[in-house]
Amino acid sequence: MGYALVTGASKGIGKAIAEELASRKINLLIVARSQDLLQQVAKKISENYDVQVDYLATDLSNPNAAQMVFDWCNKKNYAVDILVNNAGYGLSGLFEKYTADENTNMMHVNMLTPVLLCQFFLPMLKQQKKAYILNIASSAAYQAVPYLSVYAASKAFILSYSRGLRHELKKTNVSVTAISPGSTDTDFVVRAQIGEKGLQTAKKVNMTAHAVAKIAVKSMFARKAEVITGFINKLGAFMVWLMPKELVEKTAMKIYE
Repeated sequence: MGYALVTGASKGIGKAIAEELASRKINLLIVARSQDLLQQVAKKISENYDVQVDYLATDLSNPNAAQMVFDWCNKKNYAVDILVNNAGYGLSGLFEKYTADENTNMMHVNMLTPVLLCQFFLPMLKQQKKAYILNIASSAAYQAVPYLSVYAASKAFILSYSRGLRHELKKTNVSVTAISPGSTDTDFVVRAQIGEKGLQTAKKVNMTAHAVAKIAVKSMFARKAEVITGFINKLGAFMVWLMPKELVEKTAMKIYE
């Protein structure tokens, strides 16, 4: 029996996706930074859903993180048929507010590690009868977002990468799906240091992590290419396409400045 590998699974959307997969009797490999949180999540999911759960605590901003995760799976003979690249975070505020290391670490987690995980696991995925890659992008991927400049650009990268990879793998057994959540009831806004105006805006359109996870997993198994979660977020993406970029970006800037 194969396993689903889920990054950023100690809390938020990643944890909810892990639980949604477990409810379908899929065994799990969960990865995040916190050993204690992963241990608690693994125990709870295993007991609640009667599936096998193993975990690896590692910092996905490490340039060697993807290799470490792949080596761990190989060492334990885990056959992965679902790869969920969920781990990611944002940094809010002026670009120059953050150090080169802080921005580099975020880009590693949001872009480089997901791409390298796909690189390392793709041969294994192709060996399975059916296999899936689920990449978590963001509604921010559809526009430039001042004061979230690097984060939005990193999610635009993931969305574009997922679209391209999906076409490359179209004649194989591996399906690629990109999910773009909007504001979700997680601690993203805390780590991103979103200001009060941004917090109030987010609260008006928040979805729960479990609602996003249900859409994500259902879309993945339906082999959909790209899904924006929630009507408001879909409408927002349409308006971004319809309206002049300058106006859209100025509007976004007023939320986060």
